[in-house]
Parts: sequence; C-alpha cells; structure tokens
Amino acid sequence: MPLIKAKEPFIFKTQLSLVETTGLKARDLTELSHYLKEVPEASIYYHTHHFLQQHQYLTPEPPNDIAYWVTNVLQEDEIGERLAAMDTVRFNSLGALRDAIVSAIDSYLAKDTQLRKAPPGEEFYFMKCILFTLPTQYKATDLKEFCECLKHVSIHCLYNHIFEGRLRPPLGVNDFSNWLKTSLSEDELAKKIDKLDPYTQTMEGLRKRIIHFIEKQLEDAKPC
Repeated sequence: MPLIKAKEPFIFKTQLSLVETTGLKARDLTELSHYLKEVPEASIYYHTHHFLQQHQYLTPEPPNDIAYWVTNVLQEDEIGERLAAMDTVRFNSLGALRDAIVSAIDSYLAKDTQLRKAPPGEEFYFMKCILFTLPTQYKATDLKEFCECLKHVSIHCLYNHIFEGRLRPPLGVNDFSNWLKTSLSEDELAKKIDKLDPYTQTMEGLRKRIIHFIEKQLEDAKPC
C-alpha cells in the first residue's frame, strides 16, 4: 500500500529562548501568590515548562521550580508537595496552570499558617522567557520521511513540537499528533503519541518511543 502524501509538509521547527528578569521577587508564600497573579504568562511558562527543558536528562523530571523553591527554601513541605504533584500535562493553557497554582497556595494560606520567609539572597526571583521559533532543514510529506526526520532533529525541536505544541491551537494536542491525524489520517498513531507523558521521561527517551510507534506502523502497512 503506497504511503499517503500530505498536501502540506510537516516542517520541523526549533526554538531559541531569551530569558529576562521581571524585577519582581517574593520572600514568602503571600508575596509569591500576589506576584503570580500579576506576572505575564511568559513568566509562568519559564517557571514550569522551561525548568523541564533545562533538566530534561533527569528522569523523572524535577518539579516546577515554584514547587522547588517552596519546598527547599521556605521548607513549606505540605504545599510544596501539592505543587510538585500538580499534573502539568493536563493543563491546556498557561492561564489555567497559573490559576491552579495560585488556588493551591491561597487555600494553604487560608489556614492562617505561620509563614516562613526566605533567607536574604534566596528570594524567588520571577523571570520570563521569550521564545523564538525557527524552521529547520527537515520536512516530511509522508510517514517514512517523518520518521527519518525525527531521528535527526534536535531535542529543542522535539521540545517545541511536544510541549509548546500543546499550548497552541488546537489546545491540548501536540504538533506531531495533530499533523499525523489531519494530514495523513493516522488517527490511531496520533492517539498513541498523544497519550505519552512527556513529563516522566527524557526527550531522547520520548524520541525513541515515537520512532518505535511509527516504525511499527510502517512495518504493519507493508504488503504480505
């Protein structure tokens, strides 16, 4: 059976990031909650998703660095554990993720717990991440080409399409699954890739799993 050719090729894109300070810092949970409500979404992104990219060789991934600071600097273990256990992958927008983090902190603050303050120099400094997306030399029009490209693109490219893709329309769907379903009618393959939890494995591990799924699909499609 000949491979389906897409009308529009999948162009693999990588990303570069520019990190800037916001000039805001928090010394305790009250200030943390206050500023989390004000900072731009680029800051929410930096302190959750960008943290994963920095530590992508560790499995399981470390928690977001808000949870890390609350637990290790403030030593507020109860709320730190709640923030660390937050399933980032289920949020389809940074706004929804922000609301969940703030809600968890505010609920904890409502208990009138005596708050700990960060030692001087260990305050939580709010940063923000500005992203630049650039096309690579790799593009695919069918499943075989797509698989070959996946073997060569950088982890930054994978990160862009897996993590960033979920935050772009259609919300909650990574770029790979969206293209495979809409351009190649590979619905089942798209579902398998979409079900992978990118937060519990390295990017290289994720690459291998996706390639395995595609190669299995190509093998099954061969005529007997």
